[in-house]
Amino acid sequence: MGYLRVRHLGKAYKRYPRKWGRLAEWLGLGRRHHLRWILQDISFDIAPGEAVGIIGINGAGKSTLLKMIAGTTRPTTGTVEAGGRIAALLELGIGFHPDFTGRQNVYMSGQLAGLDNPTIAAKMGEIEAFAGIGDYIDQPVRTYSSGMQVRLAFSVATAVRPDILVVDEALAVGDIFFQQKCFERIARFRDAGTTLLFVSHAMSTVYSLCSRAILLDGGRVALDGAPRQVIDLYNAHAANQAGSGALRVVGAGGDLAPGSYFRGGVEILSVTLLCRNEPVHSIASESDVVVRVRVAFHAAFDDPHVGFQIRDRRGEALFMTHTHGMGRKIGPVQPGTEVEVSYAFKAAFAPGEYTVTAGVADIGQLDGRLKESLARVQDAWHFAVAKNLDAIAWDGLYNLAPACEIRVLPGAGA
Repeated sequence: MGYLRVRHLGKAYKRYPRKWGRLAEWLGLGRRHHLRWILQDISFDIAPGEAVGIIGINGAGKSTLLKMIAGTTRPTTGTVEAGGRIAALLELGIGFHPDFTGRQNVYMSGQLAGLDNPTIAAKMGEIEAFAGIGDYIDQPVRTYSSGMQVRLAFSVATAVRPDILVVDEALAVGDIFFQQKCFERIARFRDAGTTLLFVSHAMSTVYSLCSRAILLDGGRVALDGAPRQVIDLYNAHAANQAGSGALRVVGAGGDLAPGSYFRGGVEILSVTLLCRNEPVHSIASESDVVVRVRVAFHAAFDDPHVGFQIRDRRGEALFMTHTHGMGRKIGPVQPGTEVEVSYAFKAAFAPGEYTVTAGVADIGQLDGRLKESLARVQDAWHFAVAKNLDAIAWDGLYNLAPACEIRVLPGAGA
């Protein structure tokens, strides 16, 4: 149970150029519309217990896809086959009647989700406690804030563990403490075998909850794979959209890692991690290392900058910076200029596998960001960190090397 099979799914809406086109069609006067496709030819399988993130820039069709899977929107083409009960948290407060109380809406929403009244009644105390809205449970929903609505909606949708849980961006409305409660419950459901389909712009959440991700671009599946690769490709598309649109983005199957990108006039020649001035792929934690990036400019740029980031095994960035962020300047540069930028630091990381990503961008801004992305090579260098047996005992991602002072206060034990 809890599986999903999506085959050639598509959704289009009719658009009528003329005001009376729809009426003309009803009267049998011929077709007066054209189709605007939101999604086309979407196919994938999700196994029971799998956690899959759906990502993409705004307008990619993510929410439309979830609505068709949840059954609230009918597809234009294709089929969705679901094994088991689906609980969906899509739009904020969807299915709630504003003039009914929260308690009344719990019963109505629970029934729509396939729960009977005795089950809802047995779960009511737990629903109230998880939502945490107090006496508002007996007030009309129209008096609720958006955060209160999402609290109650999530509490009802997850009162009984579903076979398939579909969650859109609605959780972004809640406060941080409620979001943590929600993600803890989602993680427990996932570990218990619930299939999760999750849309979010918070990539850290996709990293932590999902074992797989699907990138939608232009209404089609651009990449279906590990979250690391899919998120990298998403970030590359976002950088291209935010800039001039001149970036050539590397997809799956290229020589470079997916999500790498470049444009004419800039070339990242090499990225190297050095320890004791030698290239290394294995170091002890807290070793002094240098990340060295060599870049060739084949065109003139007024204010180019070079940066790097260290990423962990899942692909999450542990640290990133660039020359502009450090108050250093490279340019202006002319065609034929080649530069080497070195970053020296103590690699006090936890034992594990890491990679170095390098990038080039143009025009530093007052807020510390860079205006135009020029090139990036994802995971250009990999290295492993081993435990430093001479260091303090610590857990986490990075050794802060804190100073510790203990004072016995006079008279405290008297």
